[in-house]
Amino acid sequence: MLHTMSTTVEPGPERSADEVNEEIRALWRRSGGTLSGEQREEYQRLVLEWAAAVPHPAEAA
Repeated sequence: MLHTMSTTVEPGPERSADEVNEEIRALWRRSGGTLSGEQREEYQRLVLEWAAAVPHPAEAA
């Protein structure tokens, strides 16, 4: 019997923008101010996560 694997990514627990921002700061501290290629990829992922977590004010009607 064949089974297909789901390619849907299950969302992890959502973190606040403050939590993600602290991880970004820690990454910069660990790197000494210069990101390697792997660290740059992590930074980009974190920035996207941070942007999604930032509260957005309701648009004016």
